Amino acid sequence: MKNVILSTENIDKYFYDPVEFQVLKQVSFAVRQGEFLTMIGKSGSGKSTLLYILSTMDTDYRGTLVIDNEVMTGKPVDHLARVRNEKIGFVFQFHYLLPEFSCLRNVMIPALRLGRYSEEEIEARAMKKLEILGLQDQALKPASKLSGGQQQRVAIARSLINDPLLIMGDEPTGNLDSKNTDIVFGIFRELSQEFGQTIIAVTHDEDFARKSDRIIEMRDGEVIIQ
Repeated sequence: MKNVILSTENIDKYFYDPVEFQVLKQVSFAVRQGEFLTMIGKSGSGKSTLLYILSTMDTDYRGTLVIDNEVMTGKPVDHLARVRNEKIGFVFQFHYLLPEFSCLRNVMIPALRLGRYSEEEIEARAMKKLEILGLQDQALKPASKLSGGQQQRVAIARSLINDPLLIMGDEPTGNLDSKNTDIVFGIFRELSQEFGQTIIAVTHDEDFARKSDRIIEMRDGEVIIQ
């Protein structure tokens, strides 16, 4: 049995504007190393809200979040920021690349911020990540010169640069056509199976979810399938 990388216990979340509303209700589950998990549910079901709690970016909740055997709940903001940079890679619906920077430089940015390696080492590591994504020949091009699908693959390479325990995706294929959606799914599948990467992705794409290892389905703030 593989190690539990992330777990939640009885997560509750409330919004208070304009009136009090409970958006998450007693959410408890665990994610193991190398698991490719998708979270689905209709708009308003709470899945994106939950993802932001799992990522430590939202700290206003009740219950307990544990990442890599460390309780995250109640930790200082600067400590959580360090955890995010070291242990979590992010892939969003929009790639958020810096268009004037090369693909290589975009991939390097989180590692430069972390400061664990020299710039030369970071550049070599970034090139290896681009090779995994089949983009080594695009490394020196400005990000703005790539197609949408290629840009999202650069964003995935960027999410991998610090060798995170977790990759979290918020609608990672929501802005892609079916061909590029299949490519991104194939990348996630390879990262999970070949490299033991743990992936948690929110998606509206039921085909994408169906092919993942496990689905967590949410309805009205509750987990109804896991």
